[in-house]
Amino acid sequence: MFIAHIPSGYIYAVSIIKSIKKIAIPTHLIIFSAVLGSILPDFDLIYFYLIDHRQTHHHKYITHWPLLWISLVFISYLIYAFSSHKKLGLLSLIAFSSCMIHIILDTVVGDIWWFFPLIDKPFALFTVNALYKPWWLNFILHWSFALELAICSFAAFIYIKRKKNN
Repeated sequence: MFIAHIPSGYIYAVSIIKSIKKIAIPTHLIIFSAVLGSILPDFDLIYFYLIDHRQTHHHKYITHWPLLWISLVFISYLIYAFSSHKKLGLLSLIAFSSCMIHIILDTVVGDIWWFFPLIDKPFALFTVNALYKPWWLNFILHWSFALELAICSFAAFIYIKRKKNN
């Protein structure tokens, strides 16, 4: 995925806002947490380009390990459920759940090491063949980019609808 991570975080945030009204968290913080989480796994691109010089597939870094985000979702839930820091627990739960959405979306056409570090094998639902240069053109001309555009369009629709209702 290239352009659909932030819109997917927004869609996720808006979809859960009504169900968490019991805890007084401002809507903008819920949206911020989900959107931040939706791009957090890709912060590894800084390391990928500036330090590693593209030597290792960035999906193999710890920031793309599902085990990391699943563990943080679990810890966040425990903080939310069993501590007095309900807001912190819930906001971190939202952010780390959004990280998992990122990983799931990356799995559509990008290799994700779902069982790493236990099993060193990447998984992707579909393959994008390297037919064009530059490399990113292969993704833009692949059918999966239509899925990204659909996610972006749905997020824009929700945003416009929410603006009209407010």
